[in-house]
Amino acid sequence: MVYRFIIKNYHIYFSTCLKNALVISKMMYWCTNRLISRIILRLNCLAGGKIMNLKSQEMRKLAPELDPLRIGTGWKKEDLGKPQIMVESTYGDSHPGSGHLNILVEEVRKGIAEAGGFGARYFCTDICDGESQGTDGINYSLASREMIANMIEIHANATPFDAGVYLSSCDKGMPGNLIGLARVNIPAVVVPGGTMNAGPEMLTLEQLGMYSAKYERGEIDEAKLDWAKCNACPSCGACSFIGTASTMQIMAEALGLALPGSALMPAASPDLLAYAREAGRQAVKLAQTENMRPSDIVTMESFENAILVHAAISGSTNCLLHIPAIAHEFGIEITGDTFDRLHRNARYLLDVRPAGRWPAECFYYAGGVPAIMEEIKEHLYLDVMTVTGKTLGENLDDLKKNGFYKKCDKWLQEFNQRYGIKISKEDIIRPYDKAIGTDGSIAILRGNLAPEGAVIKHTACPKEMFKSVLRARPFDSEEECLDAVLKHKVQKGDAVFIRYEGPKGSGMPEMFYTSEAISSDKELGKSIALITDGRFSGASTGPVIGHCSPEAVDGGPIALVEEGDLIEIDVMERKLNIIGIAGERKTAEEIDEILKERRKNWRPREPKYRKGVLRLFSQHAASPMKGAYLEY
Repeated sequence: MVYRFIIKNYHIYFSTCLKNALVISKMMYWCTNRLISRIILRLNCLAGGKIMNLKSQEMRKLAPELDPLRIGTGWKKEDLGKPQIMVESTYGDSHPGSGHLNILVEEVRKGIAEAGGFGARYFCTDICDGESQGTDGINYSLASREMIANMIEIHANATPFDAGVYLSSCDKGMPGNLIGLARVNIPAVVVPGGTMNAGPEMLTLEQLGMYSAKYERGEIDEAKLDWAKCNACPSCGACSFIGTASTMQIMAEALGLALPGSALMPAASPDLLAYAREAGRQAVKLAQTENMRPSDIVTMESFENAILVHAAISGSTNCLLHIPAIAHEFGIEITGDTFDRLHRNARYLLDVRPAGRWPAECFYYAGGVPAIMEEIKEHLYLDVMTVTGKTLGENLDDLKKNGFYKKCDKWLQEFNQRYGIKISKEDIIRPYDKAIGTDGSIAILRGNLAPEGAVIKHTACPKEMFKSVLRARPFDSEEECLDAVLKHKVQKGDAVFIRYEGPKGSGMPEMFYTSEAISSDKELGKSIALITDGRFSGASTGPVIGHCSPEAVDGGPIALVEEGDLIEIDVMERKLNIIGIAGERKTAEEIDEILKERRKNWRPREPKYRKGVLRLFSQHAASPMKGAYLEY
């Protein structure tokens, strides 16, 4: 109540406090520490903030070569004294999510210039999981996240900048940027790169795994597969489903680091250009305002808000790698248990692929992150600060007043015309009381097979597999397992294991093709499970359990599984256990003794990588359940 009164009447409050210290002391007595900090931060923003001494100008005094070198780069003399903003992007020809970011970079720079600053372009191109899928190139994917964060640290700390704008779209670029901006901790605004359009017949890229598996089984001809390949990516932007790329764009906004309503809008929309320009203007403002660094904005409450949004959208399981890693840079501990706790009894509302019906562009047409937040509003911390200088609650109120939802509905009607359909906002984002599910979207399973935990996206898993006992079929690589699945060497009732594919084992690649081969098989998709210490694509569906920890290379129980072991899966009870040997049930005590004997005979493997990035990553990667960040 006190907080709302202060915000509403800040001019009176501010002037009164300056004249009367007694008033301040009384107000502080009645407010909590967290509330006090929010009040101070908010008053700072509302009153224009205290003008900071710009880091860039201090550095100019220390480094006489700085000015001439920047003039040689194209800066004008008058630019040197302006707030200097690093514009960091993953632009490059690596994939559609980054191929258009140069256009947005220039819009950001225009906004910076309009606000009286100067924007300097820096690039660290990300790679594409889709392009490396099924090859050893996918082993570099998770490691690339750390390298992007490292380059941002180098870019920002080697030369002076007063703030940063960070542009990325996809599944390692966005979390790499979020980790980097947290580590650098200068005022920052994130610009999500948006989503691509769907193709003809609403074709989206995650369906390619299904088309490929059907082709391998002889169910479709090469012409149909080629048609799908040629039409699945008709524009730039992140792939048009709620995979990891889309999820992480949404997380950036949910954390308060991107402008409200900016996440996952169509990359071809002129609205995205306007958001990019506004982000540039806002970065200059933040650069000159005290206490508006990422560490001042992002709190444990911010992360809990983001995880509740993750539950509502049925976000990617890879988020359980990225959010803990981002939080770690803020000095905040997020674990799989945090996700499990917040997902329990949470509403799942988004009817978008891969778990739902519609392409990801529909997310924006239905109102995007703000619309999701409005539905789960009573469970959110509305007083958390954001990069606008306003609280989350204030941002949501502003969007209802400024025509944001009317504009979204206009785009939805155009989408309906494009495909000759008639869907409403409520068909895409369900109302809270008409939720698709009421227990979030992921669960953390534990037991003697995964003492540190394993993750399942239960919203994409057949209900038949929620409680089952299966026979173990272990494989020590994805290639062996995929071959067995495609050649029908895997039978109903099998628990298929892919191990030695964790962060230390091989870089933690995605098991996408294997998961798609299983889920696209009408018989196997409801009768077997895939368990791995690797990870899955955000597009993966079916009975798949990943991040099994400790991983095999560290001697985790997954390394000790043998052919014919009985495996218990119980999603509702959060169990993942070995309960039998050679098809025969055993007591928990007997299983423990057998595993002890197997461990005596287990031998660590030689490191898979002896040099380069993957050697570094395999030596220092933390557990998947901690975020697989580099521990030094």
